[in-house]
Amino acid sequence: MIRDKSIEEIYDGKFYGVNDLAKIECNGCKGCSACCHGMGKSIVLDPLDAHRLSLGLKTDVAALLQEHLELSVVDGLILPNLRLSGTDEACTFLNEEGRCRIHSFRPGVCRLFPLGRYYDGKGDFTYIVQAGECPYPVKNKIKIKKWIDTPNYGEYHKFVLSWHDFLKRMQKKVSEADELQARAVCIGILQTFYLAPYSEKDFYEEFQGRLKAMADQTD
Repeated sequence: MIRDKSIEEIYDGKFYGVNDLAKIECNGCKGCSACCHGMGKSIVLDPLDAHRLSLGLKTDVAALLQEHLELSVVDGLILPNLRLSGTDEACTFLNEEGRCRIHSFRPGVCRLFPLGRYYDGKGDFTYIVQAGECPYPVKNKIKIKKWIDTPNYGEYHKFVLSWHDFLKRMQKKVSEADELQARAVCIGILQTFYLAPYSEKDFYEEFQGRLKAMADQTD
């Protein structure tokens, strides 16, 4: 999701690599679920998020769209995001104690928070701490790689870059297309990367195959 703010408005003045320490660890969010309320439509899922949720909850994305997810327009494309509920706009995956019921397979945006990614325009990204986003009063330092808590980080990093680049190209394509063509691209993305289930063998390899096939179809 493109943020209509300058980098100076949202970060703490530093750029971090995956092996750097950042002061973001908040005692396991003990007694706090502030970041799980009032997020609007900002928790946009990528294909890995959807795959993890499907495996963790033993269901498919179509079923998740009935209760926990919704489709929204994100920078010209139609993508799924976490659905909120109630007057306090709470994530539907919170339990009665305000704790996350899907923590071990939570979406990437949740894993990052309060970190963000800053794309350098040269084919890579670094991490930033989004200043003032997390209200928890006392924070400790933790290695960013540990905080993100995602196995096989090298493949994950490659996936993030590939998906980011693909979305940018599709956003440009949709912006230049007529309504019917734009709709076809959006439906193709949803069907190819979200609604069609992945095998449990190698998500990254299968994703790259789907990415190439869709790129070939839309070029």
